Amino acid sequence: MERGFYRYPTICGDRVVFVCEDDLWSAPLGGGVATRLTASFAECTTPRLSPDGNTIAFVARDEGHPEVYAMPAQGGQPKRITFFGGTMASVCTWSADSAEIFFVCNHRQWYERETCGFAVPRDGGHARALGLGHMKSLSLGPHGGMVIGRNADDNARWKRYRGGTSGDLWIDRDGSGTFARLIQIDGNPVWPMWIGERIYFLADHEGIANLYSCTLDGTDLQRHTDEREYYARFPSTDGKHVVYTAGGDLRGFEIATGRTFTIEAETHSAAPQTVRRFVHASEEFEHFAPQPDGTGLAVIARGQPFTMPYWEEAAVHHGTGSAARYRLSEWMHDGERFAVVTDRSGFEAIEIYHRDAIEAPRALTKEPIGRITTLAASPVADVFAVANHRHELLLVDSDGSIRLIDKSLGNRIEDVAFSPDGRFIAYTWWPNTDVSIIRIAKVKSGKVHDVTTPLRIDSSPAWDPEGKYLFFISTRDFNPVYDALSFDLSFPAAMRPFVVTLRSDVPSPLVPKPRPVHRTDPHREEEDEKERPPVAVEIDFEGIGGRVLGLPVEEGHYGQIVAARHRVLFTRFEVRGIKPASRSWDEQELYGDLVAFDFEQLRQATVARDV
Repeated sequence: MERGFYRYPTICGDRVVFVCEDDLWSAPLGGGVATRLTASFAECTTPRLSPDGNTIAFVARDEGHPEVYAMPAQGGQPKRITFFGGTMASVCTWSADSAEIFFVCNHRQWYERETCGFAVPRDGGHARALGLGHMKSLSLGPHGGMVIGRNADDNARWKRYRGGTSGDLWIDRDGSGTFARLIQIDGNPVWPMWIGERIYFLADHEGIANLYSCTLDGTDLQRHTDEREYYARFPSTDGKHVVYTAGGDLRGFEIATGRTFTIEAETHSAAPQTVRRFVHASEEFEHFAPQPDGTGLAVIARGQPFTMPYWEEAAVHHGTGSAARYRLSEWMHDGERFAVVTDRSGFEAIEIYHRDAIEAPRALTKEPIGRITTLAASPVADVFAVANHRHELLLVDSDGSIRLIDKSLGNRIEDVAFSPDGRFIAYTWWPNTDVSIIRIAKVKSGKVHDVTTPLRIDSSPAWDPEGKYLFFISTRDFNPVYDALSFDLSFPAAMRPFVVTLRSDVPSPLVPKPRPVHRTDPHREEEDEKERPPVAVEIDFEGIGGRVLGLPVEEGHYGQIVAARHRVLFTRFEVRGIKPASRSWDEQELYGDLVAFDFEQLRQATVARDV
């Protein structure tokens, strides 16, 4: 038997309509082969059969926004009924004479989840507002009575929630327009249904959401179903049965007998949403790391690890496929191995892979170390620095042993970077939620030193490859800008790259040095480069906070920073306002400039745009 994942069932007599594969299907109440009713371009939700059984009202997004549609129950052309243009809508019920469709939506509301009730004729026309304020669902009773559910409509999305926006049921018992709270239970009651002299609803105050009912005055609470593994969800009724789903299965409850049963519907389908398809990997990149010798990349795309050269040959897929989720690939010092974070063992762990996949991967960590947020590899040894969701900074050695180096107070540790000789780690540390500083820890001893003082936000530490300087980005410039609309001051561009000298005998890189008039021979420079000894980083921590210098560049909004010989590169972005059609929490694609600052010429130049 072919079965799908079923949602939003509705019933009238011996006919059940539900959603599977985002389309509407119809099946007998006793089970059997279901018939697909729609082939929608988008998602269909909350279908409701009219009391006369002739029409299905539902919400669809075929034309972008969720709107109410209606179609013949036996199948046919759907007709769009509403044209509100909101972002959230649900069909709740029909009038007793099948003339009106009652639904909720957030049309013209101040907040996206603030939905209100409306009624619209079944053939379309002017939708009238019920004028009852916020509601997520409603059910009609005799003599103009109504019961509404507020705040929530699916307690499975926030299991056992008990906060201020948990479900709340209100009832107008006689159609007078005066509502009173129906019942108060220590749970999340949702989707009320007025059936006879009782109100049925879902609640999870006993652990798992089940079907309950009470009298019209909120007394005589009774439980009718016994779901123990999955929440009961999306209930609907025709007055004789209540249908709902649990774990993707269709369930039915017979009101007269109290019998609960499974509706064995068969959805024979080509399953177009599960067929193999090809996607552009460039749109699904999550993380990448350049190979130490500059010949290739380690990439995470669509949750899977790959290694690939820049131009030649093919990409190599590592790991076990979609059975596990992979994140944060980082090359090791030899350039032949790389590390990734995976949840293959049921918890996040670090695994070591070979570039050419000639050897089996090795699990480095054998026990949970938290949700890994940052992974950095030592440039000289098989050692990793790990930051996790517990605000911890950990060192993982080659044998998998773990040492706790530091723990941040106000936020997660970020921007972890090894020194060129692998003896130190620089990172962003938060003394509270609004202030961050740069810290350096010694890898061998674990001793921690503050590099900067708590002022505002310091981030993105980057080591000079010669071991003389540490660069970072900071909001340390407080030059206010007048507002264009009101007499007010703000600081939209308070960031700048900074540098700190690691030893007291290292001169400032911002002071020009004497140089000859003639041009230096580049071939001679290459020979000197080959003879350059290995870098050994030495740090004078005493007074290091007083050796912080700001680069002579404009204040602005800066992103990342990286150091090279005789220069530093950083990204710079324009300060932009929130567009009227967007929200402040929307992810906006920001494109900026890649800028290089040369310490020999003491000037900056734009290397690339739209990065």
